[in-house]
Amino acid sequence: MYQPFPPDRSQYPAKKADGTLDIDLTSGKYLKLWQGPNHPGITGNMSVELTVCGDEVVEGKTHVGYLHRGFEKLMERRTFIQCFPIVCRICVPEPDFNEYCYAAAVEELAGIQAPERAHWIRTLILEMGRINSYMMYLGGQAGSLGQGVIGQWTTYVRDLMLDRFEELTGARIYHMFILPGGVRDGLPDGFAGRMEETLREIESILKDVYDVMFCNAVFKARTVGMGVIDPAWLDEYGVTGPNARAAGVAKDMRKDHPYLVYPELAFEPVTGKDSDIYTRADVRRRDVLVSVDLIRQIMAKMPMDGPLMCAVPNVLHWKIPRGETYIRGECSRGEYGYYLVTDGSGYPRRVNVRGPSYTHAMALLERMIVNISISDVAALMVSLHTYPPEIER
Repeated sequence: MYQPFPPDRSQYPAKKADGTLDIDLTSGKYLKLWQGPNHPGITGNMSVELTVCGDEVVEGKTHVGYLHRGFEKLMERRTFIQCFPIVCRICVPEPDFNEYCYAAAVEELAGIQAPERAHWIRTLILEMGRINSYMMYLGGQAGSLGQGVIGQWTTYVRDLMLDRFEELTGARIYHMFILPGGVRDGLPDGFAGRMEETLREIESILKDVYDVMFCNAVFKARTVGMGVIDPAWLDEYGVTGPNARAAGVAKDMRKDHPYLVYPELAFEPVTGKDSDIYTRADVRRRDVLVSVDLIRQIMAKMPMDGPLMCAVPNVLHWKIPRGETYIRGECSRGEYGYYLVTDGSGYPRRVNVRGPSYTHAMALLERMIVNISISDVAALMVSLHTYPPEIER
């Protein structure tokens, strides 16, 4: 018969030389459970193999491979322009950041410079995508603890922002709008007014989210002091973004390594101090408000005239000189980067994508998941805010 977990954790099995636990599953003391690979209870198409003792997790091993993958190798067999339909899929909820990083890497190696107006529109698109990603996260974090109504609210305002994406780019999810040399088009007539209406609705919904989610006694009881990331782990595990800022470290590529028009915008990275699930959620909630303010600044300062694209060679026969570069920036989950190598041919020689999810959803999660309750696994995973396609790239 299955036995409850021992009161003394020293009774947990020791690790073997290969790093696995010396567990006898026939003893009745331990049990294997799977979290995932379906979406509910996990941040996408991945899974965690849990070893539990009673309702307490003894070990967690992440498993990926359930989703489309191999993006980097696919890109090495396609021309530079053919890579754009691929890079979007590396992060479905925030595809535009892949477009920017890839386009910027190609531009640097090809020796071309996008026009100033294109930089403003690119920055606008990245902040719109950041809001969309955060809205998906907030709904997921609340849903992991039984607050389904929050997900309905955040999906509603996310859909409003998708309306703005649709009228700007012609698509709702995969936009393929940021190209080497600039962007495909300018802002449509009346866009600024409709964007302001969307921003006001986001601010209104966030007030309700704060009252219902962050002031909820059950949510606080389940998240305050839970899933703490030790600040000493930040460099050890490469923790970036809100996961690092919730630990009091103001890591933000928009400030640390400015790009696009961020040097011309006024903002400060949002930080916390307790580094638990609650603080990480609150940092992201406040970061949405920062993005709302940034979009307003962009709309007020953006030049309405000027070129959107610079001259580029025939993209069907584009050969880029030999070289290598690394382009990085701040997505909603932290540092995102593209390492691109060219050899003078019409194809990328090597592409490597640095997505925060690889570190946060695997090494960090496997360390943090030990000794927590089964019922808290979903909340912990969502609090790290990861997207599996970045892992299976």
